[in-house]
Amino acid sequence: MKTKINKSKFKILAVIAFFALSFQSCSSDDDPVNLAAPVISDFEYGEGHHDHDDDDHDEEEEAYAYKGSDLHLEAEIYAEAIVSSIEISIHAHDLEVGDNEEEWDFEQVYTDANYLVINASFHEHIDIPATAPAGEYHIELIVTDELGNVTEVEGHIDILDVITLSDISIDSEVVRGDDFHTEFMIDAVNGIHSISVDVHAHDITPADGEVEWDFEEEFLEGYHEETEVEFHEHIDVPATAPAGEYHITFTVEDEDGNTKEYETHIDVTAS
Repeated sequence: MKTKINKSKFKILAVIAFFALSFQSCSSDDDPVNLAAPVISDFEYGEGHHDHDDDDHDEEEEAYAYKGSDLHLEAEIYAEAIVSSIEISIHAHDLEVGDNEEEWDFEQVYTDANYLVINASFHEHIDIPATAPAGEYHIELIVTDELGNVTEVEGHIDILDVITLSDISIDSEVVRGDDFHTEFMIDAVNGIHSISVDVHAHDITPADGEVEWDFEEEFLEGYHEETEVEFHEHIDVPATAPAGEYHITFTVEDEDGNTKEYETHIDVTAS
């Protein structure tokens, strides 16, 4: 009798253990799996830039791109859960919008099939309008996985003019019959096609012995196809030119048809 009771107890304990293990297994299956948020590395954008996690460099290089060109972006993404979206956001830092410019911001969410994977290589090119104001822009790369985990990296990039004028020195006054001096540096990424100078009067009525004077000339020699050059010319003012204020426009055109203008005034005096 004693042996039978022990066997019965054993059977009961075995059944209890079975159900306990089964319950534990089901509970484990129902528990959510904790997967880490995506990791972004080797984030590259524009020219002259390297990822800020690169230990081979002591400090981050300045990133830049040119108006009217495209902005290259790439990054490596490691995600334990499948990526659901990759977003790029670019916006300016209180930039002044000049003549012939339009405020530019960029936002786009990428859900291409080749990005919706565990490990993704992000590679895109974004067009920068030629009318975008030059200056510093903030750039963000945001990766979201299917579990809702979000990882973000950010940086700054300078959007540059394809043509820049600097060190400008132009006479503000000239005696008619003499010449006036013009000088400035030109940096043109795509090479200079031509430099035009236009001088015209501001509602000046010629007096006796005076002849209405306007000046237009295109300068090529010594400048055409150069990417960095000093424009240095002397422009003759006829002795018969009416005295008064004249408007001057310098227009630099590059080999891609982009233009940069600089405007100023000069007073032509009788003596």
